[in-house]
Amino acid sequence: LKKGVVAEANMDGTIFVDSSVKTNSTKYRKAVKHEMKHIEQMKSGKAAYDDVSVIWKGKRHPRKNGKIFYNFKWYNEGDKNLPWEAEAIKAEYK
Repeated sequence: LKKGVVAEANMDGTIFVDSSVKTNSTKYRKAVKHEMKHIEQMKSGKAAYDDVSVIWKGKRHPRKNGKIFYNFKWYNEGDKNLPWEAEAIKAEYK
């Protein structure tokens, strides 16, 4: 994982979690819930990604250098203002 990334969901359905995060911690549980939401989004066809873009609800959004172009603005990957991230952040608390 890139420095500062706690966890990530992969297109193949796997989730990677930073090995320094203790599995019995709140941080770990929240990260897994967050990434499971992304897995759900991908399995349903609502979301997908590759090295150059994120696809959300059928629309492709360019990604480059850790940023994603959405609604005419560049956001950092993981930004709470991206709709797929907002859903995943809500899932952390369920």
